[in-house]
Amino acid sequence: MSTRIYALPVEQTRWQVPDGSTTVFDWEYDEGRDRLLGLYEKGKQKQWDANERIDWSTEIDLNDPMGVPEETIAIYGTRVWERLGAKERGTVRHHLAAWQFSQFLHGEQGALICSSKIVHTVPDLDSKFYAATQVMDEARHVEVYSRYLREKLRLAYPINPGLKALLNDVIADSRWDMTYLGMQVLIEGLALAAFSLIRDHASEPLAKALNAYVMQDEARHVAFGRLALRDYYPELTETERNEREEFCAEACHLMQQRFLGEEVWRNLDVDADDCISHMRSSEHYRMFQTYLFSRIVPTLKDIGLFGTRMRDTFAGMGIIGFEQQDIDTLAKQDDDIAEAFDKERVAQVEQTIRLASGEA
Repeated sequence: MSTRIYALPVEQTRWQVPDGSTTVFDWEYDEGRDRLLGLYEKGKQKQWDANERIDWSTEIDLNDPMGVPEETIAIYGTRVWERLGAKERGTVRHHLAAWQFSQFLHGEQGALICSSKIVHTVPDLDSKFYAATQVMDEARHVEVYSRYLREKLRLAYPINPGLKALLNDVIADSRWDMTYLGMQVLIEGLALAAFSLIRDHASEPLAKALNAYVMQDEARHVAFGRLALRDYYPELTETERNEREEFCAEACHLMQQRFLGEEVWRNLDVDADDCISHMRSSEHYRMFQTYLFSRIVPTLKDIGLFGTRMRDTFAGMGIIGFEQQDIDTLAKQDDDIAEAFDKERVAQVEQTIRLASGEA
């Protein structure tokens, strides 16, 4: 570590303030790791205003908020679904969308808290720089999902118990790398996959654009976590690495088993047990659950948490094949798709202006 302009070595003068977690001051102001600083520059350049970038005038159909085929509804084909009329099926669609976007919102608030925690706990200054841009990103994500629920869906659900338990573990842990691992890799990795399903398969334009823009930010966040942990995890002891693999394995099982929308079925007073049983045995839902881990598996491999415990867990969950995914390519696609949404939006605005002025 450089000491060119410091009276004492910076590693001796670093200031730590105990406060549940430990706040770390770093006096090393020389240029840091190029790739992390590159992410910081990109994070500054890619800030956006939700009031300007998103067309909030778009009207949505509450009976089909996502604009997806009914075959994609979690309980499609069950006795419960078959006995529902058109109005009741619309209600199910509405509540499922509200439940899903509510979990997005709660997860983003967790990310806001975690990214602010990273600023004061991570030991190096270049990581603090990038984490500061992420705090603003996460605040914006909370803003857009809250507004979408409030103004468009006009319905919201409380946090899912599985997500709540995972967030509690991540936020309560005082170790900075566990905040990265739980939030940047696991929770945001799961969210990226869920966002992409809406972005790529829904027909409702507001939800598609909103998720595309959030994904553009989230792909940078996952890259940030990868860079920091990939440098740090080779320094761990075998015991420390096994502890983190155990945490990841338990978290993945929790996310797979608990995200079944039970709150929706019980709130709507339909046969919740029948709905949940169907979802657990449904091939369509199994494929959906599997896809949710498509970003997590290759990221854990990339950062070096891919020992026997992790591989056995992923093999048992049927998701080991995702280790071959190229996460840099996926991140590039996320960025390109968001830019394509921007170009389409600008073209539509220009077309509207031409029509209003009487041009052909």
